[in-house]
Amino acid sequence: MMRSQTLSAMLLALFAWAAPPAFAQQVPLQDKPFAEHKIVLQLSDGDARKQALVLSVANNLLKAYDPDKVAVEVVAFGPGIDLLLSGNERRKQVESLIAQGVRFDICLNTVDTIERETGKRPDFIPTATPVQVGVGQILFLSENGYTLVRP
Repeated sequence: MMRSQTLSAMLLALFAWAAPPAFAQQVPLQDKPFAEHKIVLQLSDGDARKQALVLSVANNLLKAYDPDKVAVEVVAFGPGIDLLLSGNERRKQVESLIAQGVRFDICLNTVDTIERETGKRPDFIPTATPVQVGVGQILFLSENGYTLVRP
């Protein structure tokens, strides 16, 4: 009996060690079975020119390739989440790109940090895709065939 308990405890410990932590899980990849090109655009600063550049790059990719042939994902973290806040002046551009199949990820770690520091949770565009760890999402996408571009 003691041996089976010890074995069970060892197996449980092994599974707990081998399983990825819950916070490391990412949102599923985009459903773009015909995509020949996969690009992740990193947005990590709040500069309006960088925001405009990221939107321009995403738009140009959709024009250069058939939208079904390209998967574009913008991952915003740190000051980069400013682009995805509800009051951002570029909101209509973001929502237009989302309607054309571009996915915009917002880092919840950044959102939580802002809430802790200000006492108020920032209101972001509801069509943005929340991910727990922005950089983790970039890593996940890169490991799954996406090319990282930091405009």
